[in-house]
Amino acid sequence: MSRLKMKNPESFNGKNGNFNQWWESVTKFLGFYPETVDRQKIAWISTLLTDTALAWHLHRYRELRDRDTWANYSAAIRAEYRNEREGADAQMKLGQLKYQGSIRAYMTEFRALNNFAQTTGEALREKVDLAMSDAILQMRFALYLEDFADDEGFLQATSQAGLQVEKLKALRQAWEQGKSSSSGAKTEEKREKRPEKSNEKEKERNTRKTNQPKDTSAPRGDYGKTGNWSSETAAFQGVLVSERREHQGTRGCHRCGRTGHRAAQSYAATTLKGTGLPPAPWNVSGVTRRPKRQWTEEKEDREEVPAAKQQKVATVETMEIDDRKLPLWADESGEESDF
Repeated sequence: MSRLKMKNPESFNGKNGNFNQWWESVTKFLGFYPETVDRQKIAWISTLLTDTALAWHLHRYRELRDRDTWANYSAAIRAEYRNEREGADAQMKLGQLKYQGSIRAYMTEFRALNNFAQTTGEALREKVDLAMSDAILQMRFALYLEDFADDEGFLQATSQAGLQVEKLKALRQAWEQGKSSSSGAKTEEKREKRPEKSNEKEKERNTRKTNQPKDTSAPRGDYGKTGNWSSETAAFQGVLVSERREHQGTRGCHRCGRTGHRAAQSYAATTLKGTGLPPAPWNVSGVTRRPKRQWTEEKEDREEVPAAKQQKVATVETMEIDDRKLPLWADESGEESDF
């Protein structure tokens, strides 16, 4: 069974100014091989050093040889090559780091920067609290009522609160999407049904129009259109006999008195004098539609209504009277006298 191997860290020459990152990779590599003893660690790290860093290692080895320990060696090399500016830059980046929706991503970046910044205690907790959202802080205070004993417990509690908030947010989004998708499906279903209803209504409306008989009757007062009266008697219905006789003496229509058409094509609403006429029916396929108002033969043959009788008024005709012919006993009023 082959043993899993980890890639060696890069070399360090003591001049490139990235000691902190390089030393972090060395620490991770040694953590992967915990059974390595101090003498093996010091010998192995010498294979990664070049230039001035290698010269520093050889000088220390000549002085201490096997008396050197890994704790002393690691403290000495960090004191020699640690970049103070890199730590200050890490402190600034740590203060600018903000929670962006993933608590795992934030904690990974925070721990990597804090390896160089070495922030602890209240300063560490203040930076984390300022970076979190209100929802995460409220969740942490709800889950953990007691104070934290160390920085690691504080970071773990913040990480757990962030995970709970993110899960709750994901559930709400899924619920909203499900609600919107279901409502969208209902709306789409309604849209699909609406055209069917409208088509059915349109078909029913067209069927009604097709089944309804066409109204070919001429409008009241219109004449000269195609179609004839069913008979001459029907054409003269409602026409006063006196006016009809007057019309017969002209070359115009004997029904209304106007020119340009005959009585069979007359659909006028009034005569030339203004006398009202009944609405004319329209002759379609030999079937005559009866007018709304039934006119009887008595009305058809009726004579012109005589003028209203005037009250009798005594009139005196002006004429020449021969006084010699009046009797002697008659006065001027024409009444006889007893004398």
